[in-house]
Amino acid sequence: MKVQVEGHRYELSNFENKDNQGQILQFIQKEPKSEGSTELLTISDGTTNEEVLEVLINRMQSLQSKFPCRENSIVITNLEESLMWLNKRTSDRVKRQVEGKQIA
Repeated sequence: MKVQVEGHRYELSNFENKDNQGQILQFIQKEPKSEGSTELLTISDGTTNEEVLEVLINRMQSLQSKFPCRENSIVITNLEESLMWLNKRTSDRVKRQVEGKQIA
């Protein structure tokens, strides 16, 4: 993995052909609308942590159906728990009306 933009853009290595350019993983990037503002503007569109976790859960479930093992099951459980906590964070921020704003 190579960090192209810290926290937002990554180049992931291909598993077998390391000489080829890898896959780009782009997360949404937002910055304050103006100095001192809590409103955020999208600088680069991209995916979210939640979406990536959903992909990983699906992949691990697929692998578990073909090659079942205790470790896969544990990974699935922990990925699902991570997704649950991120969704809870978002739900809490929506309730507090601070979702999409630069407010703790």
